[in-house]
Amino acid sequence: MIHRKLLIVGLLTLLANLAAADMQTIVEAHEVRLSDFRAPASMNGSVTFKTCATCPQQIVPVTPETRFLVNKKAVSLNDFRKALVTVTDRDSEVVIVSEHLESETIRSVSVNL
Repeated sequence: MIHRKLLIVGLLTLLANLAAADMQTIVEAHEVRLSDFRAPASMNGSVTFKTCATCPQQIVPVTPETRFLVNKKAVSLNDFRKALVTVTDRDSEVVIVSEHLESETIRSVSVNL
């Protein structure tokens, strides 16, 4: 009986230590108004955006692994840029920019039109 209690206490202590482990953010998603967003011209380019009207402009490179999504469907960069051109009210549309913090690159850019 004592061994069982010690085992349970040991397991609970182990679980508590695991729960207290440092969490590290790897990818950060930014909600950006389309009016504050510039898509890259090529896959060797960078995404330019501001997360708020008074925030500094950020310039983050894309990679060949960067995914572009329109209405939750993966598209080429060319098709992504074509879809953005059709938007007339750029202040009302939001783009989700996912930035990989360790490599300082863009993982994905998503918009629902």
